[in-house]
Amino acid sequence: MPNHWMRRAVGVCAALFAVVALHGQALAKDTPEKPTLTMAVGGLPGLYYLPVLTAQQLGYFKDEGLDVTLEDFAGGSKALEAVVGGSADVGAGAFEHTLFMQAKGQRYRAFVLMGRAPQIVVAVLTKADKIKTLADFKGAKVGVSAPGSSTDLVLTVALRKAGVQRSDISAIGVGSGATVLAAVSNGQIDALSNVDPMITKLTRSGAIKVLVDTRTVKGTQEVFGGTMPAATLYAPESFIQKYPKTTQALANAIVRADHWLQTASDADLLKMVPPAYLLNDSALYVEAFHNVRDAYSPDGLMPADGPATSLRALASFDNRLDPKKIDLNATYTNDFARKAAAQLK
Repeated sequence: MPNHWMRRAVGVCAALFAVVALHGQALAKDTPEKPTLTMAVGGLPGLYYLPVLTAQQLGYFKDEGLDVTLEDFAGGSKALEAVVGGSADVGAGAFEHTLFMQAKGQRYRAFVLMGRAPQIVVAVLTKADKIKTLADFKGAKVGVSAPGSSTDLVLTVALRKAGVQRSDISAIGVGSGATVLAAVSNGQIDALSNVDPMITKLTRSGAIKVLVDTRTVKGTQEVFGGTMPAATLYAPESFIQKYPKTTQALANAIVRADHWLQTASDADLLKMVPPAYLLNDSALYVEAFHNVRDAYSPDGLMPADGPATSLRALASFDNRLDPKKIDLNATYTNDFARKAAAQLK
C-alpha cells in the first residue's frame, strides 16, 4: 500500500478512535452512579403521584439508565419511614417531609417538584347529617391516608381556621385506594381528607360533600395563603451528594413526566395508566384527572414562595417545629429540575 494511503488510513482510524473515545466519555459523564434503586411512594394509585407512575410506565426512568423499583405505602409518612430506615433510596412524597426531618436534625432535600397544589379534599359524608361545616368536626372520626401525612396536614390547617383543634377529632388511617371506599361504606368515618380518584368517585355517587378543595392553585391559595408545594422527589442530602448523576437522571424523568401531563389527551392517559388503577371506570378516572390537572407542576421547579408557605403550614400543624430554626434553602434545590427543563427545550 502506498505510503500516502497508509498515512490516510491511520489518520481515519485515529479519528474514529477519537470519536468513540469522546462518545464513551459522554456516556460515562451521564451514566447514573447508582442505576438500580428503590423509591418509596406514599400511595401510587392516587393521582397525587401520577408523575411517578407516568415516568415508570412510559419508560422515562429506563431512558435515563435507571432501574427503579416503586415500593408503595399507605401514606407519605409511611414512605418517609422507609427512606429514613434505609429500605428505600429516595422518596416520592410531600415537600414538608424535608422540613419535618430538618427539625429532627436530619438533612433531606427535595430535588424535583411534581405538584404545585396538594390535590387534597376535605369532605363530610352525606349520612353524617350533624356535620355541615368544618366548625362541626369536634368529636368526628376523620379518615386520612395515614396520620402525619399531607392529608392530615391539610385537614389540620383547614380545621384550625374554623376554630377546631386537631385534638378535637379522631384521625383514622384509611389509605388512598379502595380502602377509602370501605371506610366510607362501613361507617368507620364521619368525614375524610383524601385524594383523587377516590374523591371524584365518592362525589359522583353522592356519598360526600366537599368542604375544602386544594386540587387547584386557586383553591390552595385560599387555604394556605400562598403556593403550597406538594409531591416531590426527595432524598437524604448524603444521597444527592454521593450520586449527583443519579439524582439528575431521576429529575430528568420526572420533569419529562410533568411536561407530558400538561398536554396528554384522555386517550393517552388511559393507555398509560394500568387497568387496576382505573377502578373499573375509565370515565371516572379521566374526570378525576381533569379535576387535578392544574395541580401538576409544568416544569419541576419549586415556586419562590412555596417553601415559606409550607413552613408556615407545618408550624401550625406541629407546635414542636420552630420556624426560626429551619434553613429553607437546605430543604430543596432547583438545580436538577432547571437542568432537566433546559434539556427538553
